[in-house]
Amino acid sequence: MLDHFHLAKGGGFPDHPHRGQATVTYMIEGASQHEDSEGHKGVIKTGGVQWMCAGRGVIHSEIPLHVEGAKNPNGLQLWVDLPKEHKMSKPSYQELDAEEIPSAYPYGEDGDVRIKLISGKSFGVESPVRPLGGCWYMHIFLKKQGSRVFQDLPAGWTSFVYTLQGSVFVNKEGGETVHEQYHTLVLSSAANETGVSIEAASDDTEVVLISGEPLDQGVVQYGPFVMTSEAEIRQTLRDYHYGQNGFEKAGTWKSDLGQQFLKEYGEH
Repeated sequence: MLDHFHLAKGGGFPDHPHRGQATVTYMIEGASQHEDSEGHKGVIKTGGVQWMCAGRGVIHSEIPLHVEGAKNPNGLQLWVDLPKEHKMSKPSYQELDAEEIPSAYPYGEDGDVRIKLISGKSFGVESPVRPLGGCWYMHIFLKKQGSRVFQDLPAGWTSFVYTLQGSVFVNKEGGETVHEQYHTLVLSSAANETGVSIEAASDDTEVVLISGEPLDQGVVQYGPFVMTSEAEIRQTLRDYHYGQNGFEKAGTWKSDLGQQFLKEYGEH
């Protein structure tokens, strides 16, 4: 699941739980503050990423950081299902500021294509992020109309392109359809498909390309919980209600961020 968020004052996500998935927050513009029940807190700055593995359970608060005179914070949050064997793992974080995220330049640093590697591999460059389960996540910049790149992808993975800015052709040899801003394009996961061709149909085009390894397991989502069966969801609700199995602080912990947010804006 991918959410493209734009948060005005009064928008935010005070204390809420997660179990069973990783949440990947990538800030395109502005910054977002976070704080959790494990004692982890900080700020995701413009261009930075936080890869949070919720595992067996975490409660956290996510509040945008507004600066007078600046545009409202916006970014992407991706939910990545965890393999069943990792759903009850200890919560963990992988965080990178913008300057720590590597980029690949298929035509050299002076070329028209840049691939920012939040996770995965591209043209000999590899991200330091190590997800639990296979997931590649790239922000691709195409400077000029006609700029193009073929990005290799693991065969059989589930992949999609999301147009952040401008417009693109995807696998143009299959047709001349122009895909405009804010569209999601699901790619074939056939075994003989090993990548995708992306060409800018306008200057200053940006897309994200996301690819995930298929999991041979059920998917049952209930609010902020993602498990493999309804029985596991019921157990998760019991664990959260009774403060056990990863949710020991559910009845007592409150974030400073969330309390300040509710004081200023009240409950939504």
